[in-house]
Amino acid sequence: MLETVYTYSTTDDQAVEKLIMDDNVNYIHMVFNHGEGLPEHYSNSNVYMNVIRGKLSITLDDQDTHEYAKGTLLQIPYNVKMHVRNTNDETLELIVVKAPAPQNYKA
Repeated sequence: MLETVYTYSTTDDQAVEKLIMDDNVNYIHMVFNHGEGLPEHYSNSNVYMNVIRGKLSITLDDQDTHEYAKGTLLQIPYNVKMHVRNTNDETLELIVVKAPAPQNYKA
């Protein structure tokens, strides 16, 4: 078999699943319920966030919090302060892609 197969959870339980973490790309599956999310941090590469279901609440640098519904793809540049969370009742599911992989990012 030439391909590598990755699987991720399909439940509503909170998850941060680092599926691919290689020299090319980081591919992360995330699930957050109401009130859950990530600690505030800075982007360590170009970050692409694809909202699969629910609604993402995100604060970037000093901007107001914005909400993005399923079907939205965000591009967030390197070194941006970000606070990712679910402030809604519906389960939030995201695919996060970091490219290039953070260890290979050149500012």
